Amino acid sequence: MCTMTKGGCVAGWNLTGNSVSAEFDGSDEQERKELSVSQAVEIAAGALDAIPQLSVLGEVTGFRGPNARSGHCYFQIKDDSAVVDCIIWKGAYLKRTFDLRDGMQVSFKGSFNLYKPTGRMSFVARSFSLAGEGLLRQQVAQLAEKLRREGLMDEARKRRIPVFCSRVAVVTSLSGAVIDDVKRTLRRRNPLVELVCVGAKVQGEGAPAELIEGLRRAASITPAPDCILLVRGGGSFEDLMTFNDEELARAVAACPVPVVTGIGHEPDTSICDMVSDRRASTPTAAAESVAPAMTELADVLEARHQRLGAAMASMIGSAQVDLEMLDQRGRRAWDTYTARLGDALDAAACRPCLNDPTFMVERRESELALTADRLSGAIVRSVGTFRSNFGRLPERLITSTSGLDGKRHALSLASSRLEHRGRSMLSKPASDLPRRSMPCRRSRYLLAAIPSRTAMMVWLRAPRPLSLATPFACAWQTATWQQRSIRSSNPRFIAINL
Repeated sequence: MCTMTKGGCVAGWNLTGNSVSAEFDGSDEQERKELSVSQAVEIAAGALDAIPQLSVLGEVTGFRGPNARSGHCYFQIKDDSAVVDCIIWKGAYLKRTFDLRDGMQVSFKGSFNLYKPTGRMSFVARSFSLAGEGLLRQQVAQLAEKLRREGLMDEARKRRIPVFCSRVAVVTSLSGAVIDDVKRTLRRRNPLVELVCVGAKVQGEGAPAELIEGLRRAASITPAPDCILLVRGGGSFEDLMTFNDEELARAVAACPVPVVTGIGHEPDTSICDMVSDRRASTPTAAAESVAPAMTELADVLEARHQRLGAAMASMIGSAQVDLEMLDQRGRRAWDTYTARLGDALDAAACRPCLNDPTFMVERRESELALTADRLSGAIVRSVGTFRSNFGRLPERLITSTSGLDGKRHALSLASSRLEHRGRSMLSKPASDLPRRSMPCRRSRYLLAAIPSRTAMMVWLRAPRPLSLATPFACAWQTATWQQRSIRSSNPRFIAINL
């Protein structure tokens, strides 16, 4: 905004809050001087550049992520009465510790800039960080990721809640409306469920420690409850931060009794909800999940009664059909068996040994008589055959020995000649024996006749071949006597091997 002063000065305020003035000399030429659009935009750009770096807190809106081509981010930040365009260059956005999204309260540090071609003013953020609830949500997200990596949120770790809980402990503030809602819900749905209330702060300083102590007290109740309800009514995100405490979340996960949480309303999700064994959207829903309604139980029992009756009827019908089939099969098998036994009995009754026992004896007697006749005939025939064969044996023996007489005569002649030849040779001196070798092959045996009362034939076996020219004395001295009886028709001859 500009104002005219008495001295011909146009005074105004720039965006930094400092006053600026333009001196005029009061001439008509200066009064008629006008600025072009470029000059006016240049003046505005210079004024924006003179503003130092600012910290602006606002809510992100219209955020669509980095530009696909340039990587820069273009969106708006707003509060209850104003909106301004915001730009984050690619290099600054790559250094982020979290992703921007609509609705986040963020603190931006940067300066204003005017884009001269369009005359559009924007806030160029050099850095940004979460503020207020956004910072808390970031911390909760980091804690949730830490516990998830440790396995506290795994479904396999979570325990099964009994379908019919007879004893339930509730840990909450005893001064709020939540405990009344839980009591009313359990009384309405199932009055048989026993409720044990354990009081603890659910908001403010020291609330996580009291809730941890309440869980410990509820788990140590004797007899132990079937489950523990950890509930709280609705509130702001800051009010529910008690149930985002790390120590409380670990106590819920380590509780020896299954824990059912009902914290806030449907959109509210806390760390305790993530690590609990069952999560309900509200405290009333948590109470309903552990106490089935009596009407529902009656309906379930009636449905199961009908199903059981139908199943039993089906089983009985099937068993009856099977029994009838077995009865028919048994009757047929028995009839077949008795018929077979009757046939076997009839066949046995038709046998001659049962109808006429003497028939078997008579048949055996006839068979023995026939066998005796055959045996006697066979003996007679065998004796006749043996006698005829034995009668022909002398004739065959005489015929076979008829040729021995000629051989006996020839053997006697040969023996006489040999004896005469041996006597004549032994009676001569050794000097009269022929000097030439025998016309036959050289031999190690020497035939000699020993003069005695009985004619003898001696074979001398020398260690080397001998001839007739070898003196008998030498042969006698070097030879080794071996006497062997000769079986022959003439016992006067024996052979002596040298």
